[in-house]
Amino acid sequence: MSPKLRFKVFASRLLRYFFQGLLILAPIGITALTLYWAFMTIDNLIPKDLIPGDSAFSILRFKGVGFVVVLLLVVIVGYLSSSFIIGRIFDLFDHLLERTPFIKYIYTSIKDVFDAFVGEKKKFDHPVLVQIYGVDVWELGFITQSDVTNFGLEGYMAVYVPHAYAITGKVFMVPKEKVKQLTNISAGDAMKFAVSGGVTNITATAPHENLVRDQNS
Repeated sequence: MSPKLRFKVFASRLLRYFFQGLLILAPIGITALTLYWAFMTIDNLIPKDLIPGDSAFSILRFKGVGFVVVLLLVVIVGYLSSSFIIGRIFDLFDHLLERTPFIKYIYTSIKDVFDAFVGEKKKFDHPVLVQIYGVDVWELGFITQSDVTNFGLEGYMAVYVPHAYAITGKVFMVPKEKVKQLTNISAGDAMKFAVSGGVTNITATAPHENLVRDQNS
């Protein structure tokens, strides 16, 4: 084998090993960086620079303590909100924010987003196929409103279609006959498939009842 050919073989193997290593390390590294960013963001919610080093709360200046304190605060608030009296106080504060001019638009928008993902009225739990751009073209989306008559559209529903490789998406008002519910794919698998651009392999389960709830109630 000539030196030139030997170099090409070596370069080809080196390039192949590089991409193999990249496929292994990139998901791990991105996941680690994401977790580190989330940890640092939560930990820095407590302004450590404002805490004197000789005060009784100087322990809050250590890295990681703020993260634990914030998580404990969230758990305590969740626990207190389950009691009748404290829960009513939270409800009054909630109603106050929802009726305060300007603030209500920010507060209700953020609250609806959190409710859609982790609240009791989760919105992204009805994966569907929807026809938007053509008869033979289907988009993967999620029903967010099964009735949009408030917009003057009878027989329509609101479907959220996520974008691939992004956390954004678009909402479409489409006729109900152009929506096909997916009864053998979980909402989590459907979201992963859509966000990954169809790369993620998903396993279909046995068909189950997946009726559309009246999400306006």
